[in-house]
Amino acid sequence: MKLTILGGGGFRVPLVYGALLGDRAEGRVTRVVLHDVDAGRLRAIARVLAEQAAGVSDAPGVTVTTDLDEALRGADFVFSAIRVGGLEGRAHDERIALAEGVLGQETVGAGGIAYGLRTVPVAVDIARRVARLAPDAWVINFTNPAGLVTEAMSRHLGDRVIGICDSPVGLGRRVARALGARPREAWIDYVGLNHLGWVRGLRIAGRDELPRLLADPVLLGSFEEGRLFGADWLRSLGAIPNEYLHYYYFNREAVRAYQEAERTRGAFLRDQQARFYAGVADPDVPALDLWNRTRAEREATYMAENREAAGAGEREAEDLSGGYEDVALALMRAIARDERATLILNVRNRGTLSPLDADAVIEVPCLVDASGAHPISVDPLPGHATGLVCAVKAVEREVLAAARSGSRATAVKAFALHPLVDSVNVARRLVDGYTAVHPGLAYLG
Repeated sequence: MKLTILGGGGFRVPLVYGALLGDRAEGRVTRVVLHDVDAGRLRAIARVLAEQAAGVSDAPGVTVTTDLDEALRGADFVFSAIRVGGLEGRAHDERIALAEGVLGQETVGAGGIAYGLRTVPVAVDIARRVARLAPDAWVINFTNPAGLVTEAMSRHLGDRVIGICDSPVGLGRRVARALGARPREAWIDYVGLNHLGWVRGLRIAGRDELPRLLADPVLLGSFEEGRLFGADWLRSLGAIPNEYLHYYYFNREAVRAYQEAERTRGAFLRDQQARFYAGVADPDVPALDLWNRTRAEREATYMAENREAAGAGEREAEDLSGGYEDVALALMRAIARDERATLILNVRNRGTLSPLDADAVIEVPCLVDASGAHPISVDPLPGHATGLVCAVKAVEREVLAAARSGSRATAVKAFALHPLVDSVNVARRLVDGYTAVHPGLAYLG
């Protein structure tokens, strides 16, 4: 089975390959093709993968290419993890937004909109090529903003594109651990959009244990989201929000923390990865060891500004491991082998959330089998959550319309309608600032 990884020179690719090395069942991936526009990054990651595979019998073969059509042709699965504009683009997104006093995070607020406007045209081109060159392939999208990009691709691939994210998995794992349960034995009632969802229940042996968690301040203080949001606010919500909702519920504090930080997250990752790729270019440097050390630093500093603003402390050791690679492999197994699995995924709504239309991509538990991912019916969201989901989905639709039409006015509308952008004039200045620095936004008139 052939797996093509788009963004194959990306730093997190060894997580996916490492998961494949542990898969010994029939119908597994035997060939991996890495595609990237940067040949140097491809060579670097290929070195890491070669060291991972050392001593592993029948490890999946790895080839690299900068030819997109060659990479896609005949693929059974396509894993999309591209970053249009690179980490330099992310750093620009953050700084331009922060200069206007609004959030520039890569998937939330102004930064997410800018990233989406750059990425959607590229993702749509990929979807069209997949439909032509590998019509039977399944596309697993991790490219951010994952829900928005998955929806853009679904207009050309239908249900054969499925979005994944490690945030709900990590949240469910932490909540289960806090309750003394094994994550694999818990049913997680999770619903929302990508980076905008809530755990509303966690059933163990048929019993919802979330009320017990919410009633216990000690248990709530034992995991990251409990410390990040605070016990009182979680009890008020009656749910555990995805960590990214900290940007909404504590926006002023988050913006201040990012403005006061020595570097933004994008700038930190840009500089960190520049050192990593330069180091791996030296043939005398053990590539896998350098990658492991760099990843440990990356994971430990994830959302550090938010944790500092909330006084949440350091990340737990259990949360420093990966997550999305396990979801990707479980998804591929379920489809390729018809092994039923229940996973939280980004899929078309199909009436699951009544306030949204059928084609809106949402993030919910899905039953996965050989025919794809099927969203499981969920209870309605409370009013406050419905309002936020509908507002952000409306913004995503404006981003898609702007990418399709090239309309600057529609791009301004997308920024202005976002709950975290507080002025139409700010929205106009954001569009001016982003189009001035990003060649990928030259299409906006």
